[in-house]
Amino acid sequence: MANAFGSIDMGDSEKEQLISGQGVWKRKSMVRPKKEPNNLYNLNKFQTLGLANKKTVRIQGGGKDPTVELATTKTKKQNQPGKLKHKSVMNKEFYRMAKAVSNQVGENHYRPDLKNAALARLSAVYRSLKVSKSGAKKRNRQNVRIPGRK
Repeated sequence: MANAFGSIDMGDSEKEQLISGQGVWKRKSMVRPKKEPNNLYNLNKFQTLGLANKKTVRIQGGGKDPTVELATTKTKKQNQPGKLKHKSVMNKEFYRMAKAVSNQVGENHYRPDLKNAALARLSAVYRSLKVSKSGAKKRNRQNVRIPGRK
Protein backbone atom coordinates (compact mmCIF):
# COMPACT_ATOMS: atom_id res chain seq x y z
CA MET A 1 0.00 0.00 0.00
CA ALA A 2 3.03 2.25 -0.32
CA ASN A 3 1.93 3.55 -3.72
CA ALA A 4 -1.72 4.08 -2.95
CA PHE A 5 -3.78 6.35 -5.15
CA GLY A 6 -3.62 9.42 -2.93
CA SER A 7 -0.02 9.20 -1.70
CA ILE A 8 3.02 10.80 -3.32
CA ASP A 9 6.30 8.88 -3.33
CA MET A 10 9.30 11.23 -3.46
CA GLY A 11 12.97 10.54 -2.95
CA ASP A 12 14.95 12.03 -0.08
CA SER A 13 16.62 14.69 -2.23
CA GLU A 14 13.28 15.89 -3.61
CA LYS A 15 11.87 16.15 -0.09
CA GLU A 16 14.90 18.18 1.00
CA GLN A 17 14.48 20.53 -1.95
CA LEU A 18 10.80 20.92 -1.16
CA ILE A 19 11.51 21.74 2.49
CA SER A 20 14.33 24.18 1.69
CA GLY A 21 12.24 25.96 -0.95
CA GLN A 22 14.37 24.98 -3.94
CA GLY A 23 13.71 22.91 -7.00
CA VAL A 24 10.65 22.73 -9.20
CA TRP A 25 8.32 23.81 -6.43
CA LYS A 26 9.81 27.27 -6.14
CA ARG A 27 8.23 30.06 -8.17
CA LYS A 28 11.51 31.27 -9.68
CA SER A 29 12.06 28.06 -11.59
CA MET A 30 8.72 28.19 -13.39
CA VAL A 31 8.68 28.69 -17.13
CA ARG A 32 8.17 32.35 -17.96
CA PRO A 33 7.29 32.84 -21.62
CA LYS A 34 8.70 36.29 -22.26
CA LYS A 35 10.47 35.84 -25.56
CA GLU A 36 7.74 34.30 -27.66
CA PRO A 37 7.21 35.89 -31.09
CA ASN A 38 3.67 37.20 -30.52
CA ASN A 39 4.49 38.92 -27.22
CA LEU A 40 5.00 42.58 -28.12
CA TYR A 41 5.79 43.81 -24.61
CA ASN A 42 8.02 40.82 -23.65
CA LEU A 43 6.20 40.67 -20.32
CA ASN A 44 4.69 37.70 -18.54
CA LYS A 45 1.12 39.01 -18.45
CA PHE A 46 -2.05 37.38 -19.70
CA GLN A 47 -2.85 40.44 -21.80
CA THR A 48 0.39 40.31 -23.78
CA LEU A 49 0.96 36.56 -24.13
CA GLY A 50 0.43 35.26 -27.64
CA LEU A 51 -0.34 31.73 -26.52
CA ALA A 52 -3.17 32.80 -24.23
CA ASN A 53 -5.06 35.13 -26.58
CA LYS A 54 -6.86 34.33 -29.81
CA LYS A 55 -6.00 37.68 -31.37
CA THR A 56 -2.26 38.34 -31.50
CA VAL A 57 0.02 40.70 -33.40
CA ARG A 58 3.57 39.97 -34.54
CA ILE A 59 5.96 42.50 -36.06
CA GLN A 60 9.33 41.26 -37.27
CA GLY A 61 11.94 41.90 -39.91
CA GLY A 62 11.36 40.41 -43.32
CA GLY A 63 14.66 38.54 -43.53
CA LYS A 64 17.41 39.69 -45.90
CA ASP A 65 15.32 42.44 -47.46
CA PRO A 66 14.73 45.69 -45.56
CA THR A 67 11.05 44.88 -45.13
CA VAL A 68 8.82 44.57 -42.08
CA GLU A 69 6.27 41.79 -41.72
CA LEU A 70 3.01 42.36 -39.84
CA ALA A 71 1.25 39.12 -38.91
CA THR A 72 -2.11 38.86 -37.19
CA THR A 73 -3.86 35.73 -35.97
CA LYS A 74 -7.11 34.58 -37.51
CA THR A 75 -9.65 33.66 -34.86
CA LYS A 76 -11.52 31.08 -36.94
CA LYS A 77 -8.55 28.88 -37.94
CA GLN A 78 -7.28 27.86 -34.49
CA ASN A 79 -7.11 24.15 -35.36
CA GLN A 80 -5.23 24.69 -38.65
CA PRO A 81 -1.74 26.01 -37.84
CA GLY A 82 -0.81 26.50 -41.49
CA LYS A 83 -3.66 28.94 -42.08
CA LEU A 84 -3.54 30.58 -38.66
CA LYS A 85 -1.62 33.76 -39.56
CA HIS A 86 -2.46 36.58 -41.91
CA LYS A 87 0.84 38.10 -43.04
CA SER A 88 1.40 41.38 -44.79
CA VAL A 89 4.82 42.59 -45.90
CA MET A 90 5.54 46.32 -45.74
CA ASN A 91 8.45 47.97 -47.55
CA LYS A 92 7.43 51.61 -47.78
CA GLU A 93 8.45 54.68 -45.79
CA PHE A 94 8.28 54.53 -42.02
CA TYR A 95 5.31 56.85 -41.61
CA ARG A 96 3.27 54.79 -44.07
CA MET A 97 4.15 51.61 -42.19
CA ALA A 98 3.21 53.25 -38.89
CA LYS A 99 -0.14 54.33 -40.31
CA ALA A 100 -0.81 50.83 -41.63
CA VAL A 101 0.05 49.22 -38.29
CA SER A 102 -2.07 51.67 -36.30
CA ASN A 103 -5.01 51.16 -38.69
CA GLN A 104 -4.69 47.39 -38.64
CA VAL A 105 -4.25 46.99 -34.88
CA GLY A 106 -6.07 49.92 -33.33
CA GLU A 107 -8.56 51.47 -35.72
CA ASN A 108 -10.07 48.19 -36.96
CA HIS A 109 -10.86 47.19 -33.36
CA TYR A 110 -8.56 44.16 -33.65
CA ARG A 111 -6.51 44.75 -30.46
CA PRO A 112 -6.59 48.48 -29.62
CA ASP A 113 -4.80 47.82 -26.33
CA LEU A 114 -1.68 46.71 -28.25
CA LYS A 115 -1.50 49.72 -30.58
CA ASN A 116 1.28 51.54 -28.70
CA ALA A 117 3.29 48.36 -28.24
CA ALA A 118 2.97 47.52 -31.94
CA LEU A 119 4.19 50.98 -32.94
CA ALA A 120 7.12 50.73 -30.52
CA ARG A 121 8.07 47.31 -31.89
CA LEU A 122 7.75 48.65 -35.45
CA SER A 123 10.14 51.51 -34.74
CA ALA A 124 12.66 49.16 -33.09
CA VAL A 125 12.53 46.69 -35.99
CA TYR A 126 12.78 49.46 -38.58
CA ARG A 127 15.75 50.99 -36.75
CA SER A 128 17.52 47.63 -36.69
CA LEU A 129 16.98 47.12 -40.43
CA LYS A 130 18.58 50.41 -41.42
CA VAL A 131 21.92 49.78 -43.11
CA SER A 132 24.79 51.64 -41.52
CA LYS A 133 27.20 53.42 -43.83
CA SER A 134 30.29 51.29 -44.25
CA GLY A 135 33.83 52.39 -44.89
CA ALA A 136 36.22 54.75 -43.18
CA LYS A 137 35.00 58.13 -42.08
CA LYS A 138 36.31 60.96 -44.24
CA ARG A 139 38.45 63.48 -42.45
CA ASN A 140 37.88 67.16 -42.90
CA ARG A 141 41.17 68.42 -44.32
CA GLN A 142 40.22 72.05 -44.49
CA ASN A 143 42.01 74.55 -42.33
CA VAL A 144 39.45 75.37 -39.67
CA ARG A 145 40.05 78.36 -37.43
CA ILE A 146 39.26 77.87 -33.81
CA PRO A 147 37.98 81.13 -32.28
CA GLY A 148 40.18 82.54 -29.55
CA ARG A 149 43.46 81.21 -30.98
CA LYS A 150 45.96 82.97 -33.18
